[in-house]
Amino acid sequence: MQKRRLIAILIAFLLTVAVTAMWSATTLERDGDPDANLLEDSGSVAGDVDENGEMPKKKGGNKVVRILAAPFKAFGRLFRGKDDRVQRMTEGDAEKFESVGVERIDDNRYPDARKVTTSGSAKDHLESGREFLHDGRLNEAISELSTATSLNPRLGEAHNLLGVAYAQKGLQDRAKESYERAVKAEPEDAQTLNNLGFSLYQNGNYRAAIDRLKRAVKLAPRDERILNNLGLALCRIGKFEEAYKNFARAGGELTGNLNIAKMLERFGRDEEAIKYYEGARRVDPHSSIALRRLADLYQRIGKTEESQGARNALAAISAETNVALSGK
Repeated sequence: MQKRRLIAILIAFLLTVAVTAMWSATTLERDGDPDANLLEDSGSVAGDVDENGEMPKKKGGNKVVRILAAPFKAFGRLFRGKDDRVQRMTEGDAEKFESVGVERIDDNRYPDARKVTTSGSAKDHLESGREFLHDGRLNEAISELSTATSLNPRLGEAHNLLGVAYAQKGLQDRAKESYERAVKAEPEDAQTLNNLGFSLYQNGNYRAAIDRLKRAVKLAPRDERILNNLGLALCRIGKFEEAYKNFARAGGELTGNLNIAKMLERFGRDEEAIKYYEGARRVDPHSSIALRRLADLYQRIGKTEESQGARNALAAISAETNVALSGK
């Protein structure tokens, strides 16, 4: 009883710290690739996609929300019976899925759920895996999709979705392996090539990522996500002008300039970032994003006059907006 009381006090203390953290935006960490998140802030799409061409659902959500939820989960674990423990999947667990003889242990949280079985065709398991993946039930999805790929190793869609599931579990190496098998089975599928390319990019293999993403662009030349992923990979090897062209193809000149400027700023190349923020400003003189960053960057490199000019332009835009809103 004394041990439980001490743990409860500790959890209450951690909860207080977590609530305090909510007041500072700088304490937040977003899920997903940081570079892809940077592009999404300017309205661009990047990253991997599922079989419907949509961004896979991310588990976890806002870090502060997870922090706040953690103490309550801990209370639950404190008073929970030994037979009702939540288990996380590890690399070792994943190996158990990669054969036909896979069975799923009943989960009391889903009493009405379908059981994972080894009967049925590869297509049947593919569809079951797709449904589990859509519902965010990743362990079951991996089990079903692994069974599908074991029954039919040339079923590219199953390999691709298995890669998506592994990626969401944080098993990046296994995700890459599944995407490679998917591309081998369907070498002309643009979205599968995109997923493999983005996986290679996340693993730091930028030149291989560029090769796959360029092949994907040839198959889907107007796909915004693929073009942005290619732009990200090109930035990582220093080909910023080529990256800009792909960003611009994906979202237009304004977005292209903003995206490349943000990446350059991320790499600490402030003067080059200014060049592209000025490019965005030429395309749209009222771009508040460009003006704010120009004001800060000019100040940072000691060009106070240019910094003040950007701030004056921002103030003028704000005044115009206020007049418009007041109806005068």
